[in-house]
Amino acid sequence: MPFDFDTVIPRRGTGNIKYDRRPELDPFWVADMDFASPPEILEALHRRVDHGIFGYAQAHESLNEAVLSYLKNRRGADVIVGEIVHLGGLVPALSLAARAFCKPGESVMTCTPVYPPFLGVHHDADTKLITTDHVLQDGVWTFDWAAMDAAVRPDTKIFILCNPQNPLGRAFSKEEIVKLAAFCELHDLVLISDEIHCDLIFDETVTPHFSALNLPEKYRDRVITLLAPSKTWNIAGLGYAFAVIQDDSLRRKFAAARGHTLAEINALSYYAAEAAYRHGEPWRQELMAYLKGNRDILVDFINNECDGLSILAPQATYLAWIDAKHAGYDNPANHFEKKAGLFLSDGTFFGWPGYFRFNFGCPRSRMMEGLEKIKAVL
Repeated sequence: MPFDFDTVIPRRGTGNIKYDRRPELDPFWVADMDFASPPEILEALHRRVDHGIFGYAQAHESLNEAVLSYLKNRRGADVIVGEIVHLGGLVPALSLAARAFCKPGESVMTCTPVYPPFLGVHHDADTKLITTDHVLQDGVWTFDWAAMDAAVRPDTKIFILCNPQNPLGRAFSKEEIVKLAAFCELHDLVLISDEIHCDLIFDETVTPHFSALNLPEKYRDRVITLLAPSKTWNIAGLGYAFAVIQDDSLRRKFAAARGHTLAEINALSYYAAEAAYRHGEPWRQELMAYLKGNRDILVDFINNECDGLSILAPQATYLAWIDAKHAGYDNPANHFEKKAGLFLSDGTFFGWPGYFRFNFGCPRSRMMEGLEKIKAVL
């Protein structure tokens, strides 16, 4: 029986930031979807709730087995349990990495536009931030290697990668990631690869995800790969992620920086994650087919119906990165908030003013309501 992605499920008043932070606005901003999670996840949570006791939790054996199986079958990586660091989220892991590998006054490097926490975690380590822009080559976003070589400094200690890229929707190629690893080796950087969107690629034959886990072995002593089921199966609010750190010394430094700053991991999240990795693949495949339909409609609508706006079709994620510079808006999200009552993510927070991000992870009818409001303002 096909899964239902068309039914609009009311979310206001349920204590979620997407709808309840600015309840007077129509939200297409934060990266969570308006779809119910797979039934197998809901069933797993019901079973755990029925037990009735929610003490301090740890990763149970069958979760570890599910994670290792996922890494083997989906990511092509042979990993052992001891190389997994369970986490309550990926953003804390970015902060943890900055504190683990940087001293005050040193620097962190990344490329923009990028998910806003990438541009803020250096503050937690009292370090500086170095950014270079992604560039458009042959119709795809990629790295500006010359700019990166010019910007990196002797005190730069880590490079934070977003792959697939949020908000550009780019699934970087093997050649690009290997070249980035070589860049990190040349400049003695630890590569922190956030791959939270890796299961949200529209065509895995044409643009497969190349994980940092698949880099040549010589780079393993400088790579931390961050993963989570949260975006794919819409369970971000349960707070579970994990790091794969195959080098023992790197893993010990990462863990030592934790101190007492990270909360205990939610007892329910472990069971949701296990169900996602064990049973979530049929739902994921139908989700991606639905999202691809949304993406294609959105790209056509923006490029052909919205004067002054343009978009490159994303290869991954359910997030559309829309160029509004030719429409004359320095702060397009603010403009559409005032004129259309929309809650969008403004490009300024990603390091690129003049753009905005639109979340199309929702029933198609909802997406079209938002797009029509944008068109009406234009």
